[in-house]
Amino acid sequence: EELATPEAFARNPQLVWEWYNWRRQLIASLSHNPAHSALVELEKNSHHFTLITQNVDGLHHKAGSKNVLEIHGNIWKVRCTACNQVSENYEVPLKILPYCGICGGLLRPNVVWFGEPLPRDVLARADNVLSLCDLMMVIGTSGVVQPVASFPYYARAKGAFVVEINLERTPISWVAHQTILGKAGEILPLLL
Repeated sequence: EELATPEAFARNPQLVWEWYNWRRQLIASLSHNPAHSALVELEKNSHHFTLITQNVDGLHHKAGSKNVLEIHGNIWKVRCTACNQVSENYEVPLKILPYCGICGGLLRPNVVWFGEPLPRDVLARADNVLSLCDLMMVIGTSGVVQPVASFPYYARAKGAFVVEINLERTPISWVAHQTILGKAGEILPLLL
């Protein structure tokens, strides 16, 4: 948490990038799980499906999900601190202190750090999706990180049926129409 702030990046961008290189190496070695695969199948069989995730690991894309709204960004994207150009980058390790090929500005991970607001366009898209959804599945979250923790409340108020799938009860459990306790990788494939 100490390194995932704009202040840490301003103080020592090399240290922050070393930490993100370590995270990228860990994530690169991971594979998607049965829950990711089940969500891909659900998307294929749905007319209107949007996967809203707080995860920055890109595993939903790796699994094959297409319509993904990454609320907190993606660790496999970089953003220029000068011109704000965003691009994908899968180098592992990424060279320390990478620079923008367009303007020469210092690149940073395209993730939302502590103390930063969520991108307005992402929130606007989430608002639109939530206001139109008829089924919301809340999967594997603590239900405390705002504003995402309020999404199930908003969706339910707009008429969505809310299902929570989690290892334990959360603050979302009381707003969910149905709470299923267990591992998402075991439960989601059974729901298809």
